[in-house]
Amino acid sequence: MRYQELKDFIANKMRMQHIYQPVMIKTLLENEGLASVRKIAEAFLARDESQIEYYEHITRSMPGKVLQKHGIVDYADKVFVLNVPDITQEQRSELIALCDQKIKEYEEERGKLIWQHRARDSREVPGSLRYQILSKAKFRCELCGISAEEKALDVDHIVPVNKGGKTVIENLQALCYTCNSQKRDLDDTDFRPWKDLYETREGHCIFCKLEKSSKINNSLAFVLEDKYPVSKGHLLICPRRHVKSFFELGAAEYKSCILLLQQMKMDISKKDSSVSGFNVGINDGQVAGQTVFHCHVHLIPRRIGDVDDPTGGVRNIIRGRGKYM
Repeated sequence: MRYQELKDFIANKMRMQHIYQPVMIKTLLENEGLASVRKIAEAFLARDESQIEYYEHITRSMPGKVLQKHGIVDYADKVFVLNVPDITQEQRSELIALCDQKIKEYEEERGKLIWQHRARDSREVPGSLRYQILSKAKFRCELCGISAEEKALDVDHIVPVNKGGKTVIENLQALCYTCNSQKRDLDDTDFRPWKDLYETREGHCIFCKLEKSSKINNSLAFVLEDKYPVSKGHLLICPRRHVKSFFELGAAEYKSCILLLQQMKMDISKKDSSVSGFNVGINDGQVAGQTVFHCHVHLIPRRIGDVDDPTGGVRNIIRGRGKYM
């Protein structure tokens, strides 16, 4: 490529979803046209404000607090001051060398494990799956809501891989760097019991028995046809785990059910043009009408004229409460 062609590409043809392309080109230009992947990655890192915010948090909350407690530093107006006045340049050099030695010893003892909390998952999320997660999250952090335009997003495992979590869509969520970092550092939930908990089945439960016959499922939920359908195409979305209440579902189970609910809604709409609406309902507890005590979500297709007056929808579960206008 000639100079003028590259200039035209940068000025007029480059389509950007992030700063990566111009930063990479600039880095190559600044290094005589040759730069390692690490060199380019370091250039990205230098512009990543979310990484700086993360280490600002670390500085204040961890070494800053400890060193203040020991009287080594003072902190005011977002500035740390070394509380060791009147040291000579020779003493300063000696202390710096001692710090270098302590760093070297720690790194040699523990290796790369000291940065494991910031390392990318060893089972990297494929690009197509990553796009699905970010797209479903509307390119916003699913915890704090910040836009991908304001802060770079990670695809995070709800149940971590090292706790048995799988790289499947129902176990992934979009988190900004800050929320993902804080989740890793502060979330001390022991996920080990969940692996076995997901396998909980009840021998007398009809839905647990029917799970194996389901033709549509994902890792934590499955679909059944309602045995007594309210309308043609009436389906039930159930978590695999035997759990009575929708409100007892874990985050990954909840997401698994919602994903199947969305998938079935789309499939029904494509196959049956007479369907023009849906009722989605959950009977939670005996007083609410639940008769099978394995959590399930009803997806009921609706068609024009299937009742004389559909006003009120699910409000009609209590007679006389459907009409409110």
